[in-house]
Amino acid sequence: MTPADRWLRRLSSFADHGKLWFVLALVLGARRGQLRRGAVRGVGSMVFSSAVVNVVLKRVFGRVRPDLENLQTHRRLRREPGSLSFPSGHSSSAAAFVTGLALESPAAGAALAPLALGVGYSRVHVGVHYPGDVLAGLAVGGAVAAASQHWWARRPTQPARVRPSSAAPALADGAGLVVAVNPRSGPDDYDPADDIRRLLPRAEVVETSAERGVDEILRTAARAGATALGVAGGDGSVAAAAAVALEHSLPLAVIPAGTLNHFARDAGLTTPQDAVEAVLAGEAVKVDVAEVNGTPFLNTSSIGAYPEMVRRRDRMAGKLGKWLALSLAAAQVLRTGTPVELEVNGRRLRTWILFVGNCTYTPRGLAPAYRPRLEDGLLDVQYLRADLRFGRTRAVLATLLGVSEHARSYGHFSAEQVRVVVRSGAERVAYDGEMGEPDTEFLFRKREPLTVYCSRTR
Repeated sequence: MTPADRWLRRLSSFADHGKLWFVLALVLGARRGQLRRGAVRGVGSMVFSSAVVNVVLKRVFGRVRPDLENLQTHRRLRREPGSLSFPSGHSSSAAAFVTGLALESPAAGAALAPLALGVGYSRVHVGVHYPGDVLAGLAVGGAVAAASQHWWARRPTQPARVRPSSAAPALADGAGLVVAVNPRSGPDDYDPADDIRRLLPRAEVVETSAERGVDEILRTAARAGATALGVAGGDGSVAAAAAVALEHSLPLAVIPAGTLNHFARDAGLTTPQDAVEAVLAGEAVKVDVAEVNGTPFLNTSSIGAYPEMVRRRDRMAGKLGKWLALSLAAAQVLRTGTPVELEVNGRRLRTWILFVGNCTYTPRGLAPAYRPRLEDGLLDVQYLRADLRFGRTRAVLATLLGVSEHARSYGHFSAEQVRVVVRSGAERVAYDGEMGEPDTEFLFRKREPLTVYCSRTR
């Protein structure tokens, strides 16, 4: 037995049931960013591709495994597979994972492509597949991963379009800047307050508490004469800071420190360093702000199933953590949720959920991914109807996974102002992950633009 024979056998065996790719996904997903998104997309593509190959295609084609009588014993696997041969499931999983990873991180995908090809070749080398099986498996896996963009859009590398602004002064070492930091945002191993103090030593950094939230800290700072305001936290914290900045006509430094950072990413602020460089240089842009009943929001607001999920998540998050709490809340809503009767700009609708976005989201479907513009002056209204044959579980799952634009139950339109009247009783509205008070009438509209520290060299 040669070393090549030994390693190809080990590689083929380690790829059984996707073990190799799951291990790599855990390593790549250790840090936020492109690699984590790529690992998630890769695993999802691999699981779906495996189901397509093993549940559907192998049964359709029914090809048996190659005859191993003439294969040298030292090249054979200890346990020969008993399933059908075409296409190769190992090759499909390898291609699906690496292609999914490459969609988010081309460099990482290119680095692991030889490993995926090695897995495919190993299945021929150990005699359990024909070369055609491997080629077909690679093609299926790659196609499944590429198709994942239909329901999970890949975020573009270019930030959204914005308006340039000259209303933000350059602040040497952050002098005159007061930053409210939400210490509960983002991963447990990251301390945004220490990071900001290191990057902007003359800035005043104040952590929020149960007694003092973002709005109170920044409102006090504005009244005391702060030159600019800053916030480090998730989208809810950023929306609260934006309200104060608009109230006092001050520029806002948005330091991404939350879990998702939807607004910051759309604006092109992917790291704290991006915001810091703009503060030091005095570079700023103007972005649209929407409001619901006078409360500003920067991303989306919603009525129906999602606000109920948020309410239940917040009730359980202290004991279970945000993500587990959200999963349980979604399961509860799927079981017990009811439609809401709405009148939207005079049109009667019976809906499971209504989204109102600040600027137009793409791709279409009730899992909005990103905005190509943050200055289009429009509200993006999307809804899922409950007056057609579309079961509750399927409907709410559709809001999480994305719905085809052409589905009859899905509707959308754009407007500069949206008035919603709830006919089925008071409902709570969610905005940027926070919850508002129950009401029966909601007015969504745009308000004056917000000045945000952000580089104009795009």
